[in-house]
Amino acid sequence: MTVGTSASTVLDKDGLDALITLLAGSGRTVIGPTVRDQAIVLAQIERGADLPYGWGVELEAGHYRLRSRADGAAFAHSAGPQSWKTYLHPQRERQWTADLTADGGMEIRAETSPPPSYAFIGVRPCDLRAIAIQDRVLGGGPHADTRYAARRRQAFVVAVECTEPGATCFCVSMGTGPAVGPGYDVALTEVVDGGHRFLARAGSPEGEEVLARLPHVPADEKTAGTARRLVEEAAGRMGRTMPEVDLRALMQETLDAERWNDVTARCLTCGNCTMACPTCFCTSVEDVTDLTGEHAERWRRWESCFDVDFTHLSSGPVRASPLSRYRQWLTHKVGTWHDQFDSTGCVGCGRCIVWCPVGIDITEEAHALDAERAATSGDGEVPR
Repeated sequence: MTVGTSASTVLDKDGLDALITLLAGSGRTVIGPTVRDQAIVLAQIERGADLPYGWGVELEAGHYRLRSRADGAAFAHSAGPQSWKTYLHPQRERQWTADLTADGGMEIRAETSPPPSYAFIGVRPCDLRAIAIQDRVLGGGPHADTRYAARRRQAFVVAVECTEPGATCFCVSMGTGPAVGPGYDVALTEVVDGGHRFLARAGSPEGEEVLARLPHVPADEKTAGTARRLVEEAAGRMGRTMPEVDLRALMQETLDAERWNDVTARCLTCGNCTMACPTCFCTSVEDVTDLTGEHAERWRRWESCFDVDFTHLSSGPVRASPLSRYRQWLTHKVGTWHDQFDSTGCVGCGRCIVWCPVGIDITEEAHALDAERAATSGDGEVPR
């Protein structure tokens, strides 16, 4: 989807502040980017001043730094250490509680606390696609996660188009940005060219109602044209690319490639990539009791396929080596995810590159696998 003047309005900084105030006043918990602990993180915000005006980020493999910006932009930063799955698919969530009764029986109660009503401010196009992927994984099929679905159903999404990609971004390769796709209630494009303003348009009836209640002016062609140009220019400034091949086929055809030995010699199997990834969804459960043994709880928590016990059976782990676990993660993310969910599992946000402590780069590995496949001898054997 591209920006334009149709059904668009223009908000200034006061209008953006009014948007946050309006959403908070409607009983929603407003979550947006803010500066904390030398990073731009997602947290509850109460006003426009909480946004990271004047801050950008410096990104590279295994490297993240804040940097000041002279233009005072609020959303000219790339994806931070968290994603919106932190709120829609929490790291830890209670499933049920159980108590012994006076007659020696047991009373079990499912967790029924009402889900929070969120308003997300500043959702990047890549993360908007990630939410759509999680909707398919967790909200679809015969075994939908009902609590995820309830949180998602109540969430109000304010997306922001990307005008300044980072050095580790590759959303163009994955078809997820820098322009927004469907799934938002309100979309913004920030324009800072002597006047700080935001081109705004609605993507849902509720979004239309919200915009109508804000101080705004009709969209003018200059603002719309500048917004369009900024997004188009961002598409040409991606810091990374994926090889222009069928990644699903690439993963299938390089399972025995020598490159897997190279990357897993560096991999710490720490699982940072899965924790930072906006689409990784795997969980485990843990049961806890109090000291008396009369009260128990079951909690669901995030799990990582890099954990050696992730595939533990009676005979031991199915994937015992770092090579088998890294290969499982990457081939699933961009390959067999298609078989399960009819899409890729990667949105090109680059978080796995930035937050890998040894700087492993998913795009570098894909290019290396493609190069090794191209060098494969005619008999189909991968050179060793």
